[in-house]
Amino acid sequence: MPYANPMSTTQVRTTVQTIYPSVRYNDARAAIEWLKSALGFEEKEVCAGDGDTIAHAELKLAGSLIMLGSVKNDPYGTSPENLGGVTGGVYIALDSDTDVDTAYARAKAAGAQIIRELEDTDYGSHEFGVRDPEGHIWSFGTYRPQA
Repeated sequence: MPYANPMSTTQVRTTVQTIYPSVRYNDARAAIEWLKSALGFEEKEVCAGDGDTIAHAELKLAGSLIMLGSVKNDPYGTSPENLGGVTGGVYIALDSDTDVDTAYARAKAAGAQIIRELEDTDYGSHEFGVRDPEGHIWSFGTYRPQA
């Protein structure tokens, strides 16, 4: 059956975030502090777990949210540190080259491991990438897939 668009041609659809990256850390408290200082995230919500763990946290940057928490014995993942390497990455689209340059300078000043230096790509993005202390990859650029 063909897809039926529930919106009439007179309605305007607003884009809202529907995909929320979720990552796990061995030391989620330290990760939150690193994400704030090195990458500019802000805390939206942090819920403590047992002991020194984080049951659930939400951080925001550039109008979007990520979720994170401490590594647990469940099927939802672990830290790349526990697996010996990268397991994936998160890409964050920023509004301008200047915003990307500012994010790069902040990350570099905080001592982040730069894994991809600032570059202008053949698909029109201005971007760079870093690895966090537990191995997650964070990329920033101006490319927006939906544009």
